[in-house]
Amino acid sequence: MSTTTGTTMTLQPGRRSLARIFTLEAKYEFLKLLRLPVYVIPTLTFPLVFYMLFGVALRQGPGGAFDFPTYLIATYGAFGVMNAALFGLGVGLAVERGQGWLLFKRATPMPPLAPYVGKLAMCLLFGTLMVGSLFTLGATAGGVRLPLATWLTLAGVQVAGAVPFAAFGLAIGYWAGPNSAPAVINLISLPAAFGSGMWIPIQMMPVVVKKIALFLPSYHYAQLALKTIGMDQHEPVGRGVAVLAVFTLLSLGLAWAGWRRDEGKTFG
Repeated sequence: MSTTTGTTMTLQPGRRSLARIFTLEAKYEFLKLLRLPVYVIPTLTFPLVFYMLFGVALRQGPGGAFDFPTYLIATYGAFGVMNAALFGLGVGLAVERGQGWLLFKRATPMPPLAPYVGKLAMCLLFGTLMVGSLFTLGATAGGVRLPLATWLTLAGVQVAGAVPFAAFGLAIGYWAGPNSAPAVINLISLPAAFGSGMWIPIQMMPVVVKKIALFLPSYHYAQLALKTIGMDQHEPVGRGVAVLAVFTLLSLGLAWAGWRRDEGKTFG
């Protein structure tokens, strides 16, 4: 009886300590990036500036047939969350690898997953802040009117999209260097966003772009967001979720291979 009680008493503080480690890691990761204008400005302000230029200025397509402000609320939100995840985790991890911080953390009693959970939590938080700011701008300057349930569903889909792209950022962070990671992410994310209809409605794209978009995870992510407001291309929800799930698993596999490579260089 005493053994069982003793075991229980020693396990509970351990769980509390573990939760505190993860919470503090997420907090300091957030504060670190909050003080970096090179991350905060593109992540939080670029989608808002683009929305003012195109969502508010254009208002409607030719003949008033297309509702740009509502469409871009979904796609610019998805683009902003995707960028927050890719740059926050991808560039951040690459820089920490280059500075030796990951090696230092492995030498401490910190749980191995703590740095990654902290970075993912930071991506989700920055994504939430960006989406909330964009929604506020859309509802005021853009005149977007949606039911409360639709706003919440759209926000949930957009923020949840940080997970697969954070996994991809993890892979980039392990394979790219600290100086090349931003360029690699831009070379991948900008064409993918354009070809997925995140900047210009996919309905207005050439046929060849529409065909290529079917193979882009960013396209399926944007379509899931657009489906919440009834402006998607009627892609099945299950297909979009399956594509993003496979994309996440492949990204994690690529990240694991990069981690193993680093382990071999360090301890081999």
